[in-house]
Amino acid sequence: MFVNRREVQIQWGDCDPANIVYYPRYFAMFDDSTSTLFEVAGFSKQDLVRKYGLVGIPMVDTRAEFYIPSTYGDWITIETRIESIKRSSFEVKHNVYKGEALAIEGYETRVLVARDPVNPDKLRSAPFPQEMVAKFTGA
Repeated sequence: MFVNRREVQIQWGDCDPANIVYYPRYFAMFDDSTSTLFEVAGFSKQDLVRKYGLVGIPMVDTRAEFYIPSTYGDWITIETRIESIKRSSFEVKHNVYKGEALAIEGYETRVLVARDPVNPDKLRSAPFPQEMVAKFTGA
C-alpha cells in the first residue's frame, strides 16, 4: 500500500483563542495531504487533466476522530494512504501523529470526475485508471 508522510508545523492562524487547532483546519490539511499523495505517487494535477481527462477528485464525505490536541508551534506528521478503491470512488485515511502518539484519524471518500462526453457542461464519475490502482494498492 502506497503511503505518504508529511511534517506540518501548526501555525498561529490554525489555532482558536484557546490555542488549539480549530478543527476545520485539519480538514484543509487532509485535502492538501491527499493532493500531495497523488503528486508523490506520480499523478500530478496536470496528469489527471491531460492524461486521464479528469477535472478533479472532489470529496463527497469526510469525518475525523480527535484524540490529542495540537497547539501553535507543534509539529505533527500526517500519514496518508488510499484504503480502498471502487470503480470511481475511493477511501482515503489520514493518521495524524503528535510525536509517536496517534492524535487524529481522518477519513475521506472521494470520486474521480470527468466531463460528460454527451453534455460537456455536466460532470460524471470516471473509472479509476488501472495504473493508478496498481500504484496505490501495490496490486
